[in-house]
Amino acid sequence: MIRSEILKEIAPILNPHLVVCNIGLPSQELHMIDDNARNFYMLGTMGLSSSIGFGLALAQDKPVISIDGDGSVLTNLGTLPTIANNATGNYTLLIIDNGSYGSTGDQPTYAGQKTSLTAVARACGCENVIEVQDKDLVPALQSAIDSDEMTIIVCKCDSGNIKLPVITLDPVVIRHRFMEAVKA
Repeated sequence: MIRSEILKEIAPILNPHLVVCNIGLPSQELHMIDDNARNFYMLGTMGLSSSIGFGLALAQDKPVISIDGDGSVLTNLGTLPTIANNATGNYTLLIIDNGSYGSTGDQPTYAGQKTSLTAVARACGCENVIEVQDKDLVPALQSAIDSDEMTIIVCKCDSGNIKLPVITLDPVVIRHRFMEAVKA
């Protein structure tokens, strides 16, 4: 399964929750699959989806899911010890690990070689880290959201992109409607 297929499969689980989605193609895919005001699409700032989602989870009680990629997490490894040392039960970090920088041309990441993001997250002190194959993500994600435990899920999948249009929403509109969804 590739990332877009994964997002399509988990969209019904994500829909009622606040979601902060990784830059570029993942945001475009989620926008195409299930656009709603509870989705915050990162249009830039590689590596900050996990940080922004975590900060949001700390600021309120609703479940928050960050969708990040292996390449983005590798560019901001500092977020993992921050998450570990300030864990909040309403936060789930889903790392879609396709072993590539999908939004920039599928160049290989170190996570697709020797580096295990599961092992890195555990070494940073994250206590509830799960690695699953793409086909096993749905029950793992639902379980993580339903638990009162901060969870990191590393979902291994195939690399690949679909062709799709860019998000035409103005960033100010994305921010405004997401802030309204957070308040609701």
